[in-house]
Amino acid sequence: MEKELLKRGPVLDEKGRPVPGFSRRSTLVYDRSAVKAPPWRLKEWDFYQISNRNLCLQFTIGHASYAGQVSVMLFDFIKGEKLLEKNRFLVLPFGSLHMPCDAEADHVLPYKKGAVSMKFETRGDKRLLTCRWDGLEARIALCRQNPDSLVVNLPFHEYDHAFYYNQKINCMTAEGYVRYEGKEIRFGRKDSFGILDWGRGVWPFHNEWYWSNGSGYLDGEMFGFNLGCGFGNTDTASENMLFWKGKSHKLGKVRFELGKEYMDPWRIVDNEGRLELVLTPSYDRTTRTKVLWVNNCCHQMFGSFEGFAVLDDGSRLEVKDVVSFAEHAVNNW
Repeated sequence: MEKELLKRGPVLDEKGRPVPGFSRRSTLVYDRSAVKAPPWRLKEWDFYQISNRNLCLQFTIGHASYAGQVSVMLFDFIKGEKLLEKNRFLVLPFGSLHMPCDAEADHVLPYKKGAVSMKFETRGDKRLLTCRWDGLEARIALCRQNPDSLVVNLPFHEYDHAFYYNQKINCMTAEGYVRYEGKEIRFGRKDSFGILDWGRGVWPFHNEWYWSNGSGYLDGEMFGFNLGCGFGNTDTASENMLFWKGKSHKLGKVRFELGKEYMDPWRIVDNEGRLELVLTPSYDRTTRTKVLWVNNCCHQMFGSFEGFAVLDDGSRLEVKDVVSFAEHAVNNW
């Protein structure tokens, strides 16, 4: 019963309510002025993650209007070691970050203040992420391999003007470097992948979700997935999609089955028998944020995925040793 949005149109209707559904490109038009909610309820972020089989690099520029964040983090999830972390929290940024209204259109998102300079630049299928922060220097080039992505526009049961407009772009190859404290760490495009998590919305103060995203190679061909549940009304659109050989394959709802401990294996299955993935975690990257009335906690579990996935034509893929993550977040913000 999911609705695919094929025609260009607004994210919000004339009454400020979301136009629900999913798409494979940024079909809908996001207009910040159409949001029918107090400005302190609007949330906007661009989050990039670059990873290989043992390292993960993350960049964030975003805000919840009353609080913003610019950050970069690098960690080794095989050794379970955080290598560097830089955070700048912004008080009452509101619209000062000038977040882009389209994740795919050419644009530049810069932040520069004092010793901190971060910039996300998009030109066609290529993206360039750069950062200078005290003694840190980073430069990462991403190249998109799939024309399709996962885009959802979700309503919430709690009130009419709540919405979650989100785009996930994965299956991007990544290459570049991070230099800090006299060290240099390089990411090579043969084994490094990039993810964009691009979100805009207004939603209830308390929320919870499960999310998993991965990219890798199966028998030399690019494979990827985006899977999630628990957030928003997913009757008209779920955020579950497979990517194989440059094409997208839509799944219905999925569920995440966890053990007693986060480090126990995670099982992700759909309702139609088309998906069963088991994540064996090697590292729990736990983040907690308490600023003013913001109280967020997320367990992002890195490890290896095994299992199977069935494409739209019935073909079955055997998933073996795809290294990526799944997470559980409980937020009050």
